[in-house]
Amino acid sequence: MGKDAGQCNFRTLLVSPGQSQTHNPNKANRQKLPKRTAASSQTRYSSCAFLLLLHHRKSGAKESEGEGASRQEANNGGTCSALRQQQRRASSSDAKLVTAAAADGTNSTAQPFTTHHFPQELDHFTFAPNASIVFRQKYLVNDTFWRRPSGGNGGAGPLFVYTGNEGDIEWFATNTGFMFDIAPKFGALLVFIEGKSLPFGNDSYNSAETLGYLTSTQALADFAILITSLKRNLSAETAPVVVFGGPYGGMLASWFRLKYPHVTVGALASSAPILHFDYITPWSSFDDVVSQDYKSESLNCFSVIKATWDVLNQRGSNDKGLLELSKLFRACKTVKYAGSIQAWLQRAFIQTAMLDYPTPANFLENLPAYPVKEMCKIIDGFPTNADILEKVFTAASLYYNYTGDQTCNHIEDEDNPRSLDLSYWLWQACTEMIMPMSSSNESMFPPSTFSYEDRSNTCFQFFGVRPRPHWITTEYGGYKIDKVLKRFGSNIIFSNGMRDPWSRGGVLKNISSSIVALVTEKGAHHLDLRSATKDDPDWVIEQRRQEVEIIQGWIDQYHQDMAQLS
Repeated sequence: MGKDAGQCNFRTLLVSPGQSQTHNPNKANRQKLPKRTAASSQTRYSSCAFLLLLHHRKSGAKESEGEGASRQEANNGGTCSALRQQQRRASSSDAKLVTAAAADGTNSTAQPFTTHHFPQELDHFTFAPNASIVFRQKYLVNDTFWRRPSGGNGGAGPLFVYTGNEGDIEWFATNTGFMFDIAPKFGALLVFIEGKSLPFGNDSYNSAETLGYLTSTQALADFAILITSLKRNLSAETAPVVVFGGPYGGMLASWFRLKYPHVTVGALASSAPILHFDYITPWSSFDDVVSQDYKSESLNCFSVIKATWDVLNQRGSNDKGLLELSKLFRACKTVKYAGSIQAWLQRAFIQTAMLDYPTPANFLENLPAYPVKEMCKIIDGFPTNADILEKVFTAASLYYNYTGDQTCNHIEDEDNPRSLDLSYWLWQACTEMIMPMSSSNESMFPPSTFSYEDRSNTCFQFFGVRPRPHWITTEYGGYKIDKVLKRFGSNIIFSNGMRDPWSRGGVLKNISSSIVALVTEKGAHHLDLRSATKDDPDWVIEQRRQEVEIIQGWIDQYHQDMAQLS
């Protein structure tokens, strides 16, 4: 029986522009998924079959949705196992230490972030009975350098607020050292607001009825209400607010400035692909950038990776081949599906491209400086006639095992500590965050296509809802974004590094004197939000200097305006 490696493209696991987190699964507390809807006669997809079908590869004869789901799930069962996760539980503690990155980028300095919970209303846009349900929204505060208000409610330092992504807020706080680095200069209070606190606890993902409150507009309203209340409670009503965010959090930061300009004086949106919707950005751009990153280091490296998938498919077509592949890839357990190895490899190549930082970093994994270059050095160091899979395995090990402390690789293991918690984003990918992706023949990954119809049918079978594929561009703008932002926006920094695959969906040109694009040719995924290190190249230092200068200008102008109005 064949196990087609080509059926699984790890790009499907990167439906979120934010960074994936790692959690140990709890088998006794699995995700509850909605049951079959009466409108459908097909078997409900498993979570992984659904994930794979989000970017369903179209080849050969047209098949029914049910047949496609069954085939995908059968061919990718191992990958599916690694994706089924428990849902995050909201913390009940009121204070804790969160590790913030040290000045050398090593995450070795513990900075005190007190943990708080804000009584947030469930629904800000209706007066339905459930709208007034209150849940505890988590946020973190660091007041180490805050200039507290003096008598008469004056002189308070600004609030620097991180607009939380699709994951635990502690994880983003530990990886946004730039805010901590500049807090002393501004006398700023640091606030990190979680964007995915669970309003129904462990039942939040049970059905579309509860998941329906997970939207970008609700998140923005949550931020506005929490910030306004916090300022009032701190007697800092006149303190300016600057919002920060990276990837999805950066999208939220820019949209927050557009929707709530009276709450924040400006936004720094790092690696925010706000144009990765509809037909604005070429669908193949993500994979094209990944491919170009490797090709720019070595044409041979690019060619070896591109040739890998056919070889993997052939050698993993039977049980004997899978046993040999399991040994070659040092799998902790025998691999049952070649597609799982493909996903494992693609994750390494994609994440390494995203994290192609100019200095060593311990972000998703421990990596050396310029890790794409180092991966290609590994591949190029093999003799020409060496086993191609040995080449790519050794290169991928740079991502998974740079420290050398892993004795085996969790490729299909349910207890894989690297498994992804994607449930939050799966819902949004089925409702409003429809970010089309495909892979061209020029890519180093297997060709793939995207279909709005397939996405809609898949989501309907899985959740009982159909996407609104053009909602984001309707709500926030997208087409002719320069005209939209120039007429209705101000005080936004869009920062992008061109080695980041998400960069092509970002704003890459200045729109006005106050809506600025800071683009670095050698930059990677939200590098500017990372802590400064002693080895940072001049172009990173200059980018952050410009950001500080612009933010200072926003705050100065705010105080001038307030003085004129008083």
